[in-house]
Amino acid sequence: MRVRPRSLRTGKITNECGGSFGRGVVRDARSDAEAPGDRPVSAPSPSEGAGPWRVLSVVTLGTLLLVVNMTTLNIALPVVVRHFDAGAFAASWLVLGFMLVQTSLLMVFGRMSDVFGRRRMYLTGLAVFTLANLLAGFAPSIEVLIALRVLAAVGGSVLLANGTAFIAHAFPAGRLSEGLGVYFGVLTAAPLIGPSAGGLIVESAGWQWVFWFNVPIGVIALGWAAWSLPRLAPGAREPIDLLGAVLLCGWLGGLLLSLSEGGSHGWTTPASLAGVVAFAVLVPVFALRQRRARHPLVDVSLFADRNFSLASLAAFCNNLGRAGSVLLMALFLQVVSGMTPAEAGLAVLPGPLAGMIAAPVGGFIGRRVQARTIAAAGSATATAGLLLAFLVLDEDTSYAPIAVSLVLVAVGSGLFTTGNTAAVLATIPSERLGVVNGLRMTLLNVGNVMGAALCLTLAASALAAADRRLLYGGAAASLEPGELGDLVTGYHRAFAVLFAASLIATFTSLTNRRLGDRAAARAEGHPSKP
Repeated sequence: MRVRPRSLRTGKITNECGGSFGRGVVRDARSDAEAPGDRPVSAPSPSEGAGPWRVLSVVTLGTLLLVVNMTTLNIALPVVVRHFDAGAFAASWLVLGFMLVQTSLLMVFGRMSDVFGRRRMYLTGLAVFTLANLLAGFAPSIEVLIALRVLAAVGGSVLLANGTAFIAHAFPAGRLSEGLGVYFGVLTAAPLIGPSAGGLIVESAGWQWVFWFNVPIGVIALGWAAWSLPRLAPGAREPIDLLGAVLLCGWLGGLLLSLSEGGSHGWTTPASLAGVVAFAVLVPVFALRQRRARHPLVDVSLFADRNFSLASLAAFCNNLGRAGSVLLMALFLQVVSGMTPAEAGLAVLPGPLAGMIAAPVGGFIGRRVQARTIAAAGSATATAGLLLAFLVLDEDTSYAPIAVSLVLVAVGSGLFTTGNTAAVLATIPSERLGVVNGLRMTLLNVGNVMGAALCLTLAASALAAADRRLLYGGAAASLEPGELGDLVTGYHRAFAVLFAASLIATFTSLTNRRLGDRAAARAEGHPSKP
């Protein structure tokens, strides 16, 4: 595939780093391309209808609500598990099911919004998300709660698929970067709110309010959206690759089933083997479908470009390591260090705070340093943080090295995401930016899902089957000293895998740096360096 180099001077690049979402959007005079389904359609000019800042407030509130909801459950998970006396398998799927469904449906809902209209889809998604959270607080069993989390993920996926599209239509080209900057800045701060809010809510009101606190905010957001969002005319009615979406969900589900079931009950159980078989069979079928479909979910020809392939692999591995480390540390502080949910939520704050600062700093440094150099340096920093966690974690570890590890991982990931996103989008022709952005979003979310699955499985892998639920339930007092040692062994295994993934991200970023330098030089009209 021949890819026309594209100068960074032709557009403005904004970057988002936070929660499960690290991606960039480019806007230039030739294209308004966005994530899948975010392609421009016939619509009023920005001056018509609701003001741009009003539209921005709607989509920012909706997406902030979604991200905070995802991160509060990480802190509340042990309390929820104890309430239902849930097993390790069910506990892990309370987290993984949400991420799996949200990831699988992003591209589908982007396409559906083109066909049925963004405003209608957005309002429907927000209503579904709010209703699911209302019902979740009344869940009579862990199985019903998991099902309601899946329903909430369906609504949340609609919100993510349409947020940036509304902003792109509302803001004139000269002010688009202002709107996106505010939007991304708020989302970067969301992980700061979620863990702290989750701990305080659980201790003061009970686990049900982790879900119910979304309801009044969701109702307000729904009314504000109905009043403010413009009615955008649908675009071309391209067929939706529903078969591709089913296959994507199938192989992702098979992979996660094998990881979760294998860690809970052994790798030779029927469920674990069925997951492996589903993954092995459906991946090639999915790839074949994407090659032959007229309107595929994933443009597999993009991976023929070495620059895109290496950068995508690095982004996937970096996200896998970052997402898993935050979840592991939140559980470790409660299970081993004996912190309450509120204390653990406050204890993990240094990481997201550092990442929120690092991402825009990386953008400023990018004016003087090549993007792939920033990506490689950021990945190396995150790798150092994961290595520190692997080396120092034991039953008597103090908080200081844990905080340092969290900060290193967050700072490194913030720098990496900024540099990696800019490096990829700088060499992609503007008519393909929407496809690339959507594919990157999916890869990053898959990294989040796999990171959480691997961590939850490996952390409990050294415990006896009867003790594995104690990891998710936060019952440190129920573990004997020897069992705590087994748990720490599981943590070492988990951080070893995360370290290896981050190391791969570092090496691929370094390998891709010279290629990126040459592409940037060609884009600026200068001969490439040897």
